[in-house]
Amino acid sequence: MANTKELQDLTTQVRRDILRMVHKVNSGHPGGSLGCAEFLVALYNEIMDRKDGFDMDGLNEDLFFLSNGHISPVFYSVLAHAGYFPVEELNTFRLIDSRLQGHPTTHEGLPGVRIASGSLGQGMSVAIGAAQAKKLNNDSSLVYSLHGDGELQEGQNWEAIMYASAKKVDNLISTIDLNGQQIDGSTDTVLPMGSIEAKFVAFGWDVLTIEEGNDIDAILKGMAEAKALTGKGKPVCVLLKTVMGNGVDFMMYTHAWHGKAPSDEQLENALAQNPATLGDY
Repeated sequence: MANTKELQDLTTQVRRDILRMVHKVNSGHPGGSLGCAEFLVALYNEIMDRKDGFDMDGLNEDLFFLSNGHISPVFYSVLAHAGYFPVEELNTFRLIDSRLQGHPTTHEGLPGVRIASGSLGQGMSVAIGAAQAKKLNNDSSLVYSLHGDGELQEGQNWEAIMYASAKKVDNLISTIDLNGQQIDGSTDTVLPMGSIEAKFVAFGWDVLTIEEGNDIDAILKGMAEAKALTGKGKPVCVLLKTVMGNGVDFMMYTHAWHGKAPSDEQLENALAQNPATLGDY
């Protein structure tokens, strides 16, 4: 059990990791990664029931599936700090023959990664399958997934969302990173989706919103409420309102940093806003 200060310190270090990883290879997706840092830190260090070590079966432990795989920098950093592989391996991000590819893959055998992701719209289907497998195995653990709001423009999501409620997949908590931004602009500019909450409700899900999606305490409270809704016949959707580029003032509130690396000067500025808390790798 970590306290809020410990989780905040880890989040700051994760932000530094993201910035340094992307800068080193001049490639990657810092915006969404920074926006989801608090959530993934809280998920892996407080919310999920995880076993020591890693195996692909994941029996009798909670599972997580990252659907918007382009935010791999935050995923890799959180996994490393959670002990799945050495933090020093973050130095290999996006290099040839590295296990830390731009989008997570499984054939490299990276502990913590259960599916190859990055082809948007597919993670929901995988998470539902894993949740149903747990039911068949009489495994009471939960399945968590994370999706981008722009990702919901992919049609496969809605087939899966409809299926989950029809089959009463009530051991699933799917979180939507509601930052309002995607690669080409705001989600309202690219393809307005109206009320995502109303859509999930209409498709038979229980829905709750975390208004302060970059606040550790708000995340812990909201996810506890989500967990309390499981087991009642409906899948659970969490709308997590985050800020893209959170923690770096010139990256916030814009799609411009969806897939752009900072320059040397910009990196120095960004790191100054996020002083090292646990030591850099």
